[in-house]
Amino acid sequence: MRRYLLHIGLILAVLATPPAFAQRFVLPAAQDELIGALISVPASRDETLLDIARRYDLGQDEIVLANPSVDRWLPADGAEVTLPTAYILPRAERTGLVLNVPEMRLYYYPPRIPGRVRVVHTYPVSIGRMDWSTPLGKTEIVEKTKNPTWRPPESVKAEHASDGEILPEVVPPGPENPLGKFALRLGLPGYLVHGTNKPYGVGMRVTHGCVRMYPEDIESLYAMVSVGTRVAIVDQPIKLGWLGELLYVEIHPPLEKQEPERRLKESLLDLLRTESEKRRFVLDDAALGRALELQNGIPTPIGRIDAARTVADP
Repeated sequence: MRRYLLHIGLILAVLATPPAFAQRFVLPAAQDELIGALISVPASRDETLLDIARRYDLGQDEIVLANPSVDRWLPADGAEVTLPTAYILPRAERTGLVLNVPEMRLYYYPPRIPGRVRVVHTYPVSIGRMDWSTPLGKTEIVEKTKNPTWRPPESVKAEHASDGEILPEVVPPGPENPLGKFALRLGLPGYLVHGTNKPYGVGMRVTHGCVRMYPEDIESLYAMVSVGTRVAIVDQPIKLGWLGELLYVEIHPPLEKQEPERRLKESLLDLLRTESEKRRFVLDDAALGRALELQNGIPTPIGRIDAARTVADP
């Protein structure tokens, strides 16, 4: 039986036939920024941590970061696995697609329909490697393709050739096609959001810059979005968000591994100072320090509205 550790929002999705734990949440009011719930499930000797990640629509890196004491390949039978299915929404306009690159997570805000509750869908993704980074900025979906053909770029062919692998000029649709069955072309030349024939790489920095999704996730998203849907690609390793009177922080390892720890801490303090100018709160220094040390992507409460209205001074 699943055990809920922290209730943060209303989950609309229910567990169906694996791997189909689609994550769809009621969009909170503008002043609240947390969705989802942190869940604990027991591991089975017949599955890896990656199997559990896919069943609950999580990426590889995020479930590993949330479970540092659980073996990725051979979790102990019955071991408690934390599912990091609670999220602070990125600070971006709540419309279309928002990709937070260091989080390796995509958010989709469907168009507003009068009389209906607004929702947000979220999916784990793979992004570009250090030498093939996924570009930041605003763009849109310019083309939708079912059963796409892959034409490897010259740069990719050259890289594979250096390893002794000669790629064909064209890879037709089918099980060998790395784009999977569905592809969304972005307005950024050469970049796609697409499926994969290697699903266990989802949630890692393994692509040549494109955004890779689980086959079941891209099929779901493909059916919902249209050409012209806006896309924002952001770099927010630190996210702050409110739920009622509590301020939470969610910290992910920054994209640049050589980024000094001091710079990450300075960025966090800058965000807190900016936040204190909008809402007055009392900061929990110990909780903030733990979140900064762990960088595990789990929302952590670090502050509370100050009833005495003393301006926070981080």
